[in-house]
Amino acid sequence: MPNELEDGDWDLLLRRIKDGKCTPFLGAGVCAEKIPVYSQIAEEWVKKYDYPMEDSYDLTRVAQFVAVAKDHMTPKEEMCSKIKEKLKEVAPGYFDNPDEPHRVLADLPLSIYITTNYDDFMVQALKSRGKTPIQEYCRWNKCIMQSERTSSDYVPTPEKPLVFHLHGLCEIPESDGSCEKIPESLVLTEYDYLDFLAAISRNQNLLPLRIQRAFTNTSLLFLGYKIADWDFHVLFRILDEYLDISMKRKHYSVQLVPGYVPEAQKEKAQKYLGRCFAELDIQVYWQDCREFAKELRTRWEAFNRGT
Repeated sequence: MPNELEDGDWDLLLRRIKDGKCTPFLGAGVCAEKIPVYSQIAEEWVKKYDYPMEDSYDLTRVAQFVAVAKDHMTPKEEMCSKIKEKLKEVAPGYFDNPDEPHRVLADLPLSIYITTNYDDFMVQALKSRGKTPIQEYCRWNKCIMQSERTSSDYVPTPEKPLVFHLHGLCEIPESDGSCEKIPESLVLTEYDYLDFLAAISRNQNLLPLRIQRAFTNTSLLFLGYKIADWDFHVLFRILDEYLDISMKRKHYSVQLVPGYVPEAQKEKAQKYLGRCFAELDIQVYWQDCREFAKELRTRWEAFNRGT
């Protein structure tokens, strides 16, 4: 299994980026440096709520336990509070680092960014590069179905790109400068993921047409995901139908084998996971996404100098 992209793969990816035919998908690993990864948050809740099961690393199942023990909104509200707390710790110059993954992506001439994260790091990074991003999120449940949507006249461009939160976000800016808190939008517990998948299956129009087109008409670049996580499992099922009818462009996933896999079993795990990805024409590369982002920036700059 390849650990890094070969020169031919890089050439294809960079040309797709140049043509605006690449759509990044951002997972939790992209912002793990500043916002605790799911397993860390799960560990905190395991202690706080006395979670009795063995899968204490699984945030989705731990969140489901909290939702039953308290109520459905408790884990969502606590998640939003934790993210807001961590965002306060981010220094104003955080995106000045040219190798920070969000900054690297923000410097590319892309019109759409899709994330399953609840934070606004991608939006902040784009603003830091002088762009004017528009935020949107999936209206997957009745609580948020009637909330105001982006104008249908809006056409995403590299200067005014769309950041689409597939699994919700904590809050979204209002026109008066305030922020609307929307913890109801979060896909977090086991039941949330099942309800989200069922809602998308019943009504594909829950995904804006421009997002559906990105699924079928561009190369997808997945960063910060682990195939064992619920967000990737659900994403995998949603994309299955879209990629089946696409023009069979090559897609890329940069990730690491889950940490709980024993060292002696990692090669077997890579082969198994590689076959899973191959079903969707996704080439997986076993590399840290921050290292990949650094190489992407270096190669993109060299590519532009040579064209």
